[in-house]
Amino acid sequence: MRVPFDTVFHDNGNGSYSPRSVIRIGGITMSPGVSFTSGVSFSNFNIAEYAGRDLEIIQHADGSVELKGAY
Repeated sequence: MRVPFDTVFHDNGNGSYSPRSVIRIGGITMSPGVSFTSGVSFSNFNIAEYAGRDLEIIQHADGSVELKGAY
């Protein structure tokens, strides 16, 4: 499913982003409250680099979001 970046991540206003719900990136699970800054990558995915773009996700029944890619 294609969604806007801000559907999945919150802009903390200081150059970092936090997930709005539990997210999975390449087998790693993270909860809200975790902060991502530019240069931090998970499974070759730099969160800050994709701010403002659309993301490809899978929404799981438990409410978690699996990040699959970006546009």
